[in-house]
Amino acid sequence: MLETIERETGPSPRHGVIWLHGLGADGSDFVPILPELVRPEWPAIRFVFPHAPVRPVTINNGVPMRAWYDIREADLANRADEDGVAESVGQVEALIAREVERGVPVSRIFLAGFSQGGAVTLAAGLRRREPLAGLIALSTYVPAAHKAAAALAEGAHAQPVFMGHGTQDPVVPFRAGEQSQALLRELGFTVDWHAYPMPHSVCLEEIRDLGDWLAPRLAGR
Repeated sequence: MLETIERETGPSPRHGVIWLHGLGADGSDFVPILPELVRPEWPAIRFVFPHAPVRPVTINNGVPMRAWYDIREADLANRADEDGVAESVGQVEALIAREVERGVPVSRIFLAGFSQGGAVTLAAGLRRREPLAGLIALSTYVPAAHKAAAALAEGAHAQPVFMGHGTQDPVVPFRAGEQSQALLRELGFTVDWHAYPMPHSVCLEEIRDLGDWLAPRLAGR
């Protein structure tokens, strides 16, 4: 089981968000956004921020760092180490199972991720036979996009998707995000797509839009 940071917005949470950080960061990276994201009328939520394993990253001269998978080249078509992605998907599934054991139904668990973490989020979402409450993918892309249709599990498209991307992103080009959201729509997903005038980052407007997207999915549940 991956080590995690957890924050609960109230007692006995029956909703959960598992949030995957980007390359070289750790689970603490997105904890600071909670005051901007969480709204007082929402039910109690457990936010789980796992730390990715430390591994050598080829594109960064083999320097070990926290990474959900190795990055062998800049080209998006071949960027993600598929074995590493599969390993991370398995670790995420273990976190989901733990939340279920703690009393949070799968239908109330959101999976979120930024950059590398978002790629794992989308890879896991494609393979889910029991739909999650939703997928949140920020500044990211669908890894191994040419295999996405083959990986798609029956019923996975029932998961709503929030995607946000910076138009000035030099790490995961904006066009890659556009192509990924179009692919997900072709596969039957409902995608709420947002573009922002920012680089490879997150902005307050995006956090507000994400809150607006989450609000009706948390209301009355």
